[in-house]
Amino acid sequence: MAYRLLALDLDGTLLRRDQVVDERDVAAIAGLQAAGVTVTIVTGRLHSGAVGAARACAIEGAIACMEGSHLIELPSGRTLEHHGMPEDVAAVVRDTFNDHGLTSFVFDAGGIHYDHAGVPYARYISTWSPNLRVVEQDSAWQTTPLAAIAVGDDHAVAAAHAVLRSHADRLFSVAFEVAAVPGKQAMLVRLAGPSKGTALAELCRLAGCSLAEAVAVGDWFNDIPMFEVAGRSFAMGSSPDDVCAKATDVLAQHAGTGGGIAEAIRRSWG
Repeated sequence: MAYRLLALDLDGTLLRRDQVVDERDVAAIAGLQAAGVTVTIVTGRLHSGAVGAARACAIEGAIACMEGSHLIELPSGRTLEHHGMPEDVAAVVRDTFNDHGLTSFVFDAGGIHYDHAGVPYARYISTWSPNLRVVEQDSAWQTTPLAAIAVGDDHAVAAAHAVLRSHADRLFSVAFEVAAVPGKQAMLVRLAGPSKGTALAELCRLAGCSLAEAVAVGDWFNDIPMFEVAGRSFAMGSSPDDVCAKATDVLAQHAGTGGGIAEAIRRSWG
């Protein structure tokens, strides 16, 4: 198979733990681009949190952000697809967060909005975007959210998550530990339907290739949807077993160490 597109996750995959793109990966991507292969990004970050990595690798064209909820063209900044929460859906998320005493961070295409209660967690949340804005509590939701994150105690997040799972026909939600703040849990919520898999399908269409001609590289559970549709897929070596099981290949390089993209390129293109 002559693969024609390479789709890259960012955190733990293209980006090392220090948030830098490894020189080995930059060089390998440049060689692939010179050979006419499209290289793109499929990330859980917002656009503003992805542009630095894109510039480091001279990636242009379309990329997918917020797990497929926002497709945007670089460098024009033109939105190609936007799957924000309708007002009634956003109200369900807002009320659930408030009812359980959780701290809210609201993501839209421009950045992240939060009130003063979120200040202790802002540095952690800035991983998704450097564009953070402190607003009054009610103002944070006066937008069209691409996603929202709630932070709080374990039991409160679990209870809120149970409520939102009853809306799974309209909302996707996932809970996880906040490694930077011991004892706290977080939950990310976005519109159901978009995923890294749907994003990869659209990016292939824009690039004029099939999914069978695409290679995807990632390291976490949200990468599984693109592993399931790509012609070939690589999980970073330290990925959870369930993630590795969905990939066609597992890399020797571990997440966050750099060099994994160069390895995937070598194994796919020689």
